[in-house]
Formats: sequence, C-alpha cells, structure tokens
Amino acid sequence: MILPQTYAVTIFLMVFSMVCLGSWANTYKASGWRFELYYFDFSFGLLVAAAILAFTVGSMGFDGFTFLDDMLHAGKRQWFYAFTAGVIFNLANMLLMAAIAVAGMTVAFPISAGLALIAGVLIGHFQKPTGNPLMTFAGCVFVFIAILVAGAVYRFINEIRHEVKARAGKAKSTKRPVAVKGVVISVLSGALMAGCYPLLAKAKEGEAGLGPYSVAMIFAGGAFLSTFVFNLFFMNLPIEGEPVDFMEYFQSSPKAHGLAVLGGVIWCLGAVAGFVAASAENVRIVPSFSYGLSQTPALIAVLWGTLAWREFKDGDARTKSLLGLMFILFTVGVILVSLAQALVRKT
Repeated sequence: MILPQTYAVTIFLMVFSMVCLGSWANTYKASGWRFELYYFDFSFGLLVAAAILAFTVGSMGFDGFTFLDDMLHAGKRQWFYAFTAGVIFNLANMLLMAAIAVAGMTVAFPISAGLALIAGVLIGHFQKPTGNPLMTFAGCVFVFIAILVAGAVYRFINEIRHEVKARAGKAKSTKRPVAVKGVVISVLSGALMAGCYPLLAKAKEGEAGLGPYSVAMIFAGGAFLSTFVFNLFFMNLPIEGEPVDFMEYFQSSPKAHGLAVLGGVIWCLGAVAGFVAASAENVRIVPSFSYGLSQTPALIAVLWGTLAWREFKDGDARTKSLLGLMFILFTVGVILVSLAQALVRKT
C-alpha cells in the first residue's frame, strides 16, 4: 500500500482531508433533496470510493503488502471495531444531516463537532492523561461557549423569521417558536460521533490492527449497510416534513443522484487522506498541529454555510455579530486544546 514518505505530502493529505470533511455537505445543499433520499446515494458513493482506493493505491507500492494482505492479517476483533464504528458514525452523520435540514450548516456543524471534541478530550483524559490539563480545560470551555452561542443564533434567527411571517400573515400563531429541535439533533449527532473515534483507534492499534485503506473499507461497509436500517426510521418518522415515499428516490433527477454520490466520494477521500496521513511511519508531525487540523472541518463548514449559502442573510446585526463571536470562540478553543497536547504538566 502507498503511504506518505515526506513531510510535505503528509501535510498536504492533512489539509486535503480538512477541506473535504468540511465541504462534502455542499452537495446536499446543492441537490435540493430530502436528506433521507440523498443518503442512499451518499452511502453508496462512500462505499464505492473506499473500494476503489483500497484496490488501487491501497494495493500498490514497493513493499508488496496489499489491501487484501492487510485484511487477512488483521484480527477479527479489529474488523468488528471498524464495522461498528461505521454503523455509529452513520447514525451520527444522518442526524447531522437532519440538523442541517432544520438549522443549516452554520449551526449544525459547530454544535455536533464541538460536542464531539469535548467528549473526545474528556474520554482521552480519563483513559490516558496527556498535555496540559488547565489549557485543555480552557479550550473545552471556549468550545462549549461557542456551542451555546450557536444555539442562541439559531433561536434568534427563528424569532426573526417568525416575525416576518407574522407580519405577512403567513404564521400559524403569533407566539414565538421555541427553537430547540436543530440544537438537540446536533447534540445527539456529536455525542454519537464521539463514540466512533475510540472504536476506530482500537481497529488500528496493535500488530493485528487494520491499515488505513482496510479500516476505511470496513468502516464504509458498516455505514452503507446500516443506511437501509436507519433510513426506514427517518423516512417513516421524519424529523422535518412529511413521511417520504421510497418511490421518490427513483423520480429524482440525475443531478440529485450525482451530487449525493459525489458527497459520499468527497467524504471518503477526506477520511482516507486523514487515515493515511496518520499512518505515515517515516514522518513526524507535531501532535498539536495534526490535532488542530483535524478539528477545523467544522469551521470550514461554517464558512460555507455563512458565505456561500448565506443561511443567515435575513439575520439582524445581533445575529451576525454572534455568528462571528461563535467562529472566534470555536477557533480559540481548538487552538488551546491543540497546544495543550504539546505541553506536559510539570510535577
């Protein structure tokens, strides 16, 4: 299998991963499709991309160790960890898409990713304390405040939109809506997302651990197969809108299908690039730098949602100021948590 051998290539893969994982949701926004239908093609694109990578770059190189060799060498327990991680991720990602449908990328991504970051830091601290605990705690506080600010932004923009409808006589009630659905769904997504990372780590650790291309393939298989289970729930008991008839999938445009498959491909490319960069044996990347890059996709998604899709174009000055504050708080929190990895507590 091909792994990066230079510092420059490894950094490129990390940056590429960051951009892909922060940008794939644009295909959903552009498709104009219900996320339940979109997700069938998304999971298919994810699986196909993982398979193509596994049998091409995952089976090339001078070492002669192919993707299939890696699969056979790995333990069955590691297979189970990777497959289960794919299933958990899939539910988390479907909830994230539901949150995007309700609240937009600008709100859904920072809440979900922020909670996953905090949960991951806490889990890691109790398992194996590393770095500076005070700076880590401060970073988590900044991220948590950013989550609260994102919730406030969601609430205020819903109030503004309700007032506009009320003035136009289109609102069902003059009572201000309680905007919690998007926040709650994002929180559930983040909690589940945090649970899949330790499983991925277990799938790759030890002599019987899976390599980057193998873990991606099994992970994608878990995501693809579980889509048909989870989507039965989301289609019949939708989070937003009316129940979805499966026949609508076949009535959609080729553009919608293509964008959904592309979304899965982009996500897979980003994930595999991250796995491969983390598996580089001859390259030493500063942990704080690599960790910081791994947490930036949420910030990229916020920029897409705010600047490209203009999700809050109808917001007032207060809403837009809070959006800027949220972005700054999240960025500072990620920087502090990342720098804390490089500092060892003095005894």
